[in-house]
Amino acid sequence: MSSLSEFRLLSVLAQEMNMHKAADRLFVSQPALSQRLQTIEKEWGTKLFIRGHKGLSLTPAGEQVIQFANEVLARQEKVKETIASMQMGITGTLKIAAASIVGQNWLPKVLKKYVETYPQVKISLITGWSSEILKHLYDNQAHIGIIRGKPDWKGIKIHLFKDLLYLVDKEISTPEQLMETDRPFIQFRSDSNYYQEILDWWMRMFKTSPKRTVVVDQIETCKQMAFNGIGYSILPAITLDEASTNIFKVSLLDENQEPLKRDTWLLGYESAFQLKQVQAFVDLVKEETGMQSFN
Repeated sequence: MSSLSEFRLLSVLAQEMNMHKAADRLFVSQPALSQRLQTIEKEWGTKLFIRGHKGLSLTPAGEQVIQFANEVLARQEKVKETIASMQMGITGTLKIAAASIVGQNWLPKVLKKYVETYPQVKISLITGWSSEILKHLYDNQAHIGIIRGKPDWKGIKIHLFKDLLYLVDKEISTPEQLMETDRPFIQFRSDSNYYQEILDWWMRMFKTSPKRTVVVDQIETCKQMAFNGIGYSILPAITLDEASTNIFKVSLLDENQEPLKRDTWLLGYESAFQLKQVQAFVDLVKEETGMQSFN
């Protein structure tokens, strides 16, 4: 199969229909051009041009080959333009795996600004528990992961923000009231890291388990049940931006009397951060978060 340089040679010959003029355009000697043409014709197994006193003329086979050569050269030019555009701008696909709570409450606003700024980038988003997000990164199903808690990660790790944990209820206004109430503790299923933090706090405070518990599968369900007075719950501040004014929101304290909080991290491999669409997202996230915290 002829190379791109040979296609270009054939195209110039077809345009000039003159060996001397074509040689001048290609910056080669006429004998060298003649030799290259013979080699190309041998490769195709047929004559492509016929020499005459008035110049060159195409054979029927030559017409087909020239058409093919021009199509290839046109396609090459289009690809070069696309690559140049990619190098100048931000394109491609951005693959994100994010903890569900982040995907529901924080990420949409960030992605809205991202897609407005970089409309040529396609977004692929996977949500789940933080433990699942790590697996997506290990399996190369995502460029970056956004998780909660304290990740054990050897690659790039960027702290995004922290948000406090609150006891949320329509009646209970202090943690001490929890041991006196018969109202159920409404919990949502989560990874073991989050559950363990709540369990550790509870055991430090009361040295015993809650009297009654209700377990739901989604944090939003948990939140709505607490807001509707069915029971109390412990929720991160990231979910409470639009909390009702008649809901008590009590900050929890750790063993050092510091507010109990959850951290959110952005993770990824160094190779992924070299992609322009990934770096653009990271830069935007840093700009959006800064020292952001949810209280």
